[in-house]
Amino acid sequence: MKNKTILSIGLLSALVLAGVLFFGMNEEPTVTVYKSPSCGCCVDWVDHLEANGFDTKVENVSNTVIIKNKFGVGEKLQSCHTAVVNGYVVEGHVPADLVHKLLEQKPDVKGLAVPGMPQGSPGMEGSGIKEPYKVFTFTASGKTEVFARR
Repeated sequence: MKNKTILSIGLLSALVLAGVLFFGMNEEPTVTVYKSPSCGCCVDWVDHLEANGFDTKVENVSNTVIIKNKFGVGEKLQSCHTAVVNGYVVEGHVPADLVHKLLEQKPDVKGLAVPGMPQGSPGMEGSGIKEPYKVFTFTASGKTEVFARR
């Protein structure tokens, strides 16, 4: 009887652990977004992330350039906000599906960037204009490559 009890407890513990691991692996990590307190398009981009399954944490900062420098975002890649997720930097109005793709593929890059503020990109839809733009990967050394075109 004692052996059955120990075996039952062990089996139950293994099932609980497996459930925690399974459900924990399906959750998206939190995206920490650093933005100016007065930037409306940044709020719209955060809403876009949340609508696409991401948890977010917003940090309003008075000087976003300090954050960009801290995370190695080169001047030519900069936009209005900088985010960090799972060790990757996400600069500007990067579509949520590409953030998901980045986290799934885990490329050896520092992050993704949409330079400037292209009309029609997530968070910049207000004008009704949709201009084509590129989403770049970038490395710590500053090398960039096109990750996607929208």
